[in-house]
Amino acid sequence: MSDDPNILLSVINTGLRDEYSSLEDLCLSKGISQDEVVEKLGKIGYEYSAELNRFICK
Repeated sequence: MSDDPNILLSVINTGLRDEYSSLEDLCLSKGISQDEVVEKLGKIGYEYSAELNRFICK
């Protein structure tokens, strides 16, 4: 997982758009912590929208 939250945002949202139906599915597939992703992206003002299946600006 990238240490740069802006790169992480791009990678995660691209994966959600192109390959995965939920953040949970993406994280399970990639073997990464969903809580850690949410925390890192929350620090730069983004939150996960299950309805839109992407991270959006708070």
